[in-house]
Amino acid sequence: MNVWKAIAIVSSSLLAVIIACGGARMVELSAAADQPNMVAARDHLVEARTFLDRADPDKGGHRERAIALVDQAIRQVNEGIEYARTH
Repeated sequence: MNVWKAIAIVSSSLLAVIIACGGARMVELSAAADQPNMVAARDHLVEARTFLDRADPDKGGHRERAIALVDQAIRQVNEGIEYARTH
């Protein structure tokens, strides 16, 4: 294979990956611009979920229930962001 052809294929592939990742980041930046409080709330919920994951499991089922509720809250915030974006 021609060296230039290989370079063209590799650079095209890298460009496609960069554009794909950048596009996902642009959606996130757009959400942050449109809904900064909702995005901040989601970030805090994700952080809370991390701390709950690290906590000792022996809490009489309350830790597991808190994890489920935080997961539900994250879903609701995401749905709220999406709703606001489309309406």
